[in-house]
Amino acid sequence: MSSSLRVGFVGAGFIAKFQVQAIAQIRNMEVAGVTSRTRAHAEALAQQAHAAGVGEAVVYESISAMAPHVDAIALYAPNYLRVAMVEEIVEAVRQGAALKGVICEKPLGRNVAEARRLVELAASANLRTAYFENQLFMKPLRTQMSQLAPQQRTMGPPALVRSAEEHGGPHEAWFWDPTRQGGGVLSDMGCHSIAVGWYALTPLGKPITFLQPVSVSAEVALLKWGQPHWRQQLLDRFGVDYAKTPAEDFATGMITYRNPESGQIVKAQFTNSWMFEKQGLRLLMDGMGPGYAFEINTLASSTQIFIGDVAAEAIANAEAALEKATASRGLLTVHHNEADLYGYTDENAEAADAFLAGRDGFLPWSYGLEVTRLVMAAYMAAERRQTLDLTDPVVQAGLESYVPLIQQGRGAEALR
Repeated sequence: MSSSLRVGFVGAGFIAKFQVQAIAQIRNMEVAGVTSRTRAHAEALAQQAHAAGVGEAVVYESISAMAPHVDAIALYAPNYLRVAMVEEIVEAVRQGAALKGVICEKPLGRNVAEARRLVELAASANLRTAYFENQLFMKPLRTQMSQLAPQQRTMGPPALVRSAEEHGGPHEAWFWDPTRQGGGVLSDMGCHSIAVGWYALTPLGKPITFLQPVSVSAEVALLKWGQPHWRQQLLDRFGVDYAKTPAEDFATGMITYRNPESGQIVKAQFTNSWMFEKQGLRLLMDGMGPGYAFEINTLASSTQIFIGDVAAEAIANAEAALEKATASRGLLTVHHNEADLYGYTDENAEAADAFLAGRDGFLPWSYGLEVTRLVMAAYMAAERRQTLDLTDPVVQAGLESYVPLIQQGRGAEALR
């Protein structure tokens, strides 16, 4: 058995570049190929991979052309292209491509129907799968769980977890377009925070979907990017018109879970925004159990620098300090290894180990489907302005075909 998984990238944008940084820190994965709708982007990513020493990535014209030459395919392309791309992967397998597995960056689908289609397609080709939800691999999150394991065993599991991800907004136009991305910040980042809450509440040694979702309440709002000044910025920079097809830039909610063995009720709160005005990307997680607690704040770095006005022009790229940084002067939080901090390094290492051993990743696509279901339930609860009973068969059936108004391009109706 090979000791390294040869991965082909589909997509060469921001997340793909970040994943190259992560792969450079592990030994069991290399970038063997890349394909993108924009060949120049693919060539640039191949050069980055070569410079990082993580493989001689060959640029291919299509997924079909790349599939026979790699061990696995990683989907880092826009959300609205996912179904067609997995259909192409499955056809390549039927034509003889010996793929060990497929990786999909979050979210698995824009809605439950798309996510379920991806799960079914992968199963039809007997493909191993890994759903990339990097925050569940974060070392601070895993470390607190290990550190508090004796307390959990003695006192019981956590009862409340709160998780937030906030920054100033996405990099690319399609992220802002709710019809292509799948919604606004709830679709983009709520999937992270919902997954973190579910995971951190789960008792030690239990499966990742052990806790049963009981109910969800949520609110979504357009607080910043719907104002005339900021709306014009979106239009000028990305060609996205929030006067016509708005999406939410703020979302918050609560999911209630039930322990099927003990009957205990526990809760996970999520909060997400594209209107965070501090240093840059902030992940804030905390949790409380009987007699113990944890807190994680990625803006609490051990490294800080200060750049005054006179020296500010020396910084060409604000994001040299922190992902989604909004300033290049003043007191800046600096992380020496963001790819590792946010969990990208460990999720790649785990996926490579899994595929090389012939098994699904720690988070298979079936898990991604369940997270998508919870995100859609949050949208439905926000639209109806009520707490949604997730045990109701009528609600469960409705979620299978549900497409949020915001995702339909009818955000003006939902963001009253």
